[in-house]
Amino acid sequence: MTALVHDGAAMTGRHLQRTRRAPALLVLTQTMPIVFLLFFGYVLGSALAMPGDAYRAYLVPGMLVATAANGVMTGMFTAAQDSHRGVMDRFRTLPMSRAAVPLGQAVADLVTTAAGLVPLILVGLAMGWRIEGGPLEAVGAFGLLLLLRFAATWAGILLGLASRSEEAAGQLGSATFMLPLLSNAYIPTEGMPGWLRTVAEWNPISAVTTAVRDLFGNAPVPADAAWPVAHPVAGAVGWSLVLLAVCVPLAVRRYAAPDR
Repeated sequence: MTALVHDGAAMTGRHLQRTRRAPALLVLTQTMPIVFLLFFGYVLGSALAMPGDAYRAYLVPGMLVATAANGVMTGMFTAAQDSHRGVMDRFRTLPMSRAAVPLGQAVADLVTTAAGLVPLILVGLAMGWRIEGGPLEAVGAFGLLLLLRFAATWAGILLGLASRSEEAAGQLGSATFMLPLLSNAYIPTEGMPGWLRTVAEWNPISAVTTAVRDLFGNAPVPADAAWPVAHPVAGAVGWSLVLLAVCVPLAVRRYAAPDR
């Protein structure tokens, strides 16, 4: 365990330095959620039945969750890049814990995401969104966001290590953009067709989004929803833990013994 902590900290530092040396990519990943928030809030929101301010208050938590879920794409691309450029082959020759390399990437991504949520939150506040719940509930909401990001990053690391090339990982990562669209992150599920509403409400993003909205005091839990949305905090924690339980050991195993 001591070796894992020490080696994991070293890999975390390596990934943070890597992020610092790519400011253009950092700016792009931090500004895109803001662009989408402004687009959905002022363009798409005008076509919905909700008044503008009400929709923007509904939208901001969904955008925060969509940003957290984007860890699948960033984790996949970074892991695929290191894997197919021979970086991980060099790491395997070093006397370090096999779990340290993917763990360092996941922790560094979590730190970067925590800092990156700040400008998104400030823009949301400027648009009229407010945290209506108590401070403990707000802390719980941010905790769920970071837990989802950590789990999503591990899922991305696993997919990146299993990818055949950087290009394939990039194409698959871009497809994950559809995940928030098939959820309640941007629009309520009540008006969807029955089968589509079921798919959307069993999407892990929907459970986390509902939990965050409830904890922030922005929207109540919808009636007659699927179990993860009807019990959003339990559903959000459960989905994240399931992703971690599946993806962490598989990602570490894939890193330690890649297919040749």
